[in-house]
Amino acid sequence: MRLLIVEDNPELAELIGAHLRDAGFGNDIVGTAEEARILVEAGNHSALLLDLGLPDQDGIALLRSLRAAGHLLPVLVLTARSAIADRVAGLNAGADDYLPKPFAAEELIARVAALLRRAMGEKAGEIACGRLRYDLASQTVRVGSPGEEAAIVLAPREVQLLDLLLRQRDKVVRKTQIESAFFGLGDEFSSNAAEVSVHRLRRRLQALEAGVEIVTVRGLGYLLREGVEA
Repeated sequence: MRLLIVEDNPELAELIGAHLRDAGFGNDIVGTAEEARILVEAGNHSALLLDLGLPDQDGIALLRSLRAAGHLLPVLVLTARSAIADRVAGLNAGADDYLPKPFAAEELIARVAALLRRAMGEKAGEIACGRLRYDLASQTVRVGSPGEEAAIVLAPREVQLLDLLLRQRDKVVRKTQIESAFFGLGDEFSSNAAEVSVHRLRRRLQALEAGVEIVTVRGLGYLLREGVEA
């Protein structure tokens, strides 16, 4: 699950991105409306976090144009414009939620989780596979027999990989898809980063006796299915 952050203040953008990564949400950061429009068109993000004071176009105008073009991506406005009239304008332009600056990291994360939960619908709130239960909105993982599951802590990259594999359960996920989910725009990473991450998650799930296995499909990628690894 990947978020698009549109914020022209580099320091603030990186801080927001870091908080979200710590909570298990991958993200890409851009500083202009035009860059945001290009990435929204690409369709690789689950939600948009939008500052209104952008250098090339006001965020409200960008939001209206995205909605007019039929984009239904959930939008959380993050802005210093805190007056009631500003909030109303943002919501009327198509925002799903509105969080004035400054804000606490905990509230930001909670609002993002709630936004994604509403977008997915309650019926799509959890994926079960083997002895593993994964909450799509909060990105929490539990392992155990039904009614006796215990929450486990995974590294953010492990959570992102598990999210991707579970959403495409029993289907092949290509290496390029994993790399795209992991790494922000312009990030440097080694050629075997996907393989290393898959290996670590596979070992972790095996140690937890999660009742699932990650299968390597040579020349194609990986798939997750129910079963116990030997």
